[in-house]
Amino acid sequence: MAVILEARNLQMRFGAVVAVDDINVSVGEGEVIGIIGANGAGKTTFVNMVTGYLTPTSGQIFFEGRDVTALDPRQITRLGICRSFQIAQLFPEFTVLDNVLVALGIAKRRFFRPMVRPDMVTAGLRVLEHYGLSEHAERTVSTLPQGTRKLLDIALATVEDPKIVLLDEPTSGVGVDEKFGLMKTLMAALQNQGATVLYIEHDMDLIERYAHRVIAFYDGKIIADAPPAEAFADDAVREFVIGAELHRQPKTEDYGNGESSASSDSC
Repeated sequence: MAVILEARNLQMRFGAVVAVDDINVSVGEGEVIGIIGANGAGKTTFVNMVTGYLTPTSGQIFFEGRDVTALDPRQITRLGICRSFQIAQLFPEFTVLDNVLVALGIAKRRFFRPMVRPDMVTAGLRVLEHYGLSEHAERTVSTLPQGTRKLLDIALATVEDPKIVLLDEPTSGVGVDEKFGLMKTLMAALQNQGATVLYIEHDMDLIERYAHRVIAFYDGKIIADAPPAEAFADDAVREFVIGAELHRQPKTEDYGNGESSASSDSC
């Protein structure tokens, strides 16, 4: 498996506070990696450095062998590294399709040019179809259920088929009855795009179900980097991240009639 992303000796200081300390990570093409840790453990700081929102105090970040440590977010995005945030970045008064058209216009640098054109609309509808959102195309975003808004937000971040997608708590604010449907749709869409995925998540059921590998943070350091079963059994992870007992729902292919679709009104 070819290495697509590598972090070497990353450190991030905010004055006297060391938010991330000596982080070394290699990510292979096509991997799905779950990032876990308590609040303040350094997870989002790590993602912010990889995506150019923070410049490390020391260390280097390589993407496809190129040093991208000093690049800004726009430059990082154009290389094929995209991200979502905990809070959806949407225009609530626009329709779902209009939100996609804005994202496409920015991605294609169609500034000061009409976005409602046949080719753009076709491309926008294709994005919605890919994420199972076609039925919502003409709905105003403010009327959408939370799970659908989160899915749309991630769809906007991936309109140009990025090579790596980093998701900061994709199910944050999403109800228990909709989070599995959202993740099922989301992971299928990203894997169909051939994207490498890193996602921050506090729900260990979602980590176990979808991650090939788990990176656990504590106090700015990585305390485990292993397949889910091995990471969950690690003494430090059990003490500082998941607790002594980890309770999960039964592992099944799906959740039967109770599993809601992220593209349905039940979200």
